[in-house]
Amino acid sequence: MLPVRLDRTRAEPLPAQLAAAVRALVTDGTLGTGDRLPSSRALAADLGVARAVVEQAYDQLLAEAWVSTRRGAGTFVAFGETLPAPPQPNRPATRATEYTHLDAGTPWIDPRQLAGWRRAWREVSATTPPRGYPDPAGLPELREALAERLARTRGLTVGPDEILLTSGSTDALRQLLGALGPGDVLVEDPGYRAAVETIRTSGRDVVDHPALAPVTDLAGCAAAYVTPAHQHPLGRVMPAADRLALLAAARAASAVVVEDDYDSEFRYDVAPVPALAALDRSCVAYVGTASKSVSPGLRLGWLVAPPEVHDRLLDHRAITHDTPPWPNQRALLTLLRDGWVDKVVRTARRVYADRAPRVAAALEPYAELAGPLAGMYSTWLTSPEAAAAARASARAAGFEVRLLELYCRTAGPTGLVLGFGGVTDAELDRALEAIVSGLRGR
Repeated sequence: MLPVRLDRTRAEPLPAQLAAAVRALVTDGTLGTGDRLPSSRALAADLGVARAVVEQAYDQLLAEAWVSTRRGAGTFVAFGETLPAPPQPNRPATRATEYTHLDAGTPWIDPRQLAGWRRAWREVSATTPPRGYPDPAGLPELREALAERLARTRGLTVGPDEILLTSGSTDALRQLLGALGPGDVLVEDPGYRAAVETIRTSGRDVVDHPALAPVTDLAGCAAAYVTPAHQHPLGRVMPAADRLALLAAARAASAVVVEDDYDSEFRYDVAPVPALAALDRSCVAYVGTASKSVSPGLRLGWLVAPPEVHDRLLDHRAITHDTPPWPNQRALLTLLRDGWVDKVVRTARRVYADRAPRVAAALEPYAELAGPLAGMYSTWLTSPEAAAAARASARAAGFEVRLLELYCRTAGPTGLVLGFGGVTDAELDRALEAIVSGLRGR
């Protein structure tokens, strides 16, 4: 049995105590990779607790990837996976590659779903690839699956032939800009840095627009790039009146609204807000991505453009073959058909719903929350000095957190943009401790 003692007089719940004790046994070398843990029934009997206590502790350790399970064999210490690094408080980090990044774009992927990921790629290897270049619009079966998903999750009714597969959201934006007439592009400020860079690289000027102000004039603009479901990075949902004003401005200027719907599936305070494109398909180009629900490294997204723009894009792609790799498309098709994406999204939503209030409880005494708690990050307004101190303290502990000013061009807010998707619970706790220490001025 495990050399563990639980203390019922402590305020910390028994499952949390047990999970912490197992982590300690791993980090001090008592338990090694591949070691089998006692069954939940046996350990519960040994500790004199309910079996549910052990099961909850094991579930937490599994979610953090400290352990893994093998059907019919039991629970093992990080079997076949990478063991999380042991806690190293106040460890100096001298190179960027040494930091654990608390970025806004890395999702939580339940390690219990790794088998489904591997199964999808096995299917890719067993499937006969296209004889020539793939369909310029993207794999037809994948477009059918995405059309069903958009109708079910985003209230956007489109046919498969209206969807174009892309290599992510910035690729969709790049292709869109190539199909539009001359003009600048309005972008929220603060806003998505990759979109700004993509627009500038295309040779167009960026028009800064206050992120929380309504857009009422798009004269001289070919497009407006917005994140209405969850403004990046301030977090606000675009109000209905502002949505209608934006669409009216786009119609008046014959401009296209580029709706980047990057993480709408991860709301846990209210139901996901319907897509802006559902209000007017004639002037809205809807951009979605698998980066937050599957993996940023998959480099897959989708684009639903206004009809005339869609036709121009399709003609161009038929010549240039500017489409995502076929194996990636085929893998995503399997992940959707198997229900893997739905499972991962549901699990991640629960994890984010648990972590967001923990982040808020730690930071609220020292900073102001910029928007509602949703998704895999939150943004906190502070003075420039406090933000810099918090970042320095986080770095000293081995973590990288981004300053809000990096997302600003002419806007003035300062603070921190803190992602909590791509870390374990233990890492998040250590990072919050360091950030709060910096905000306190220690």
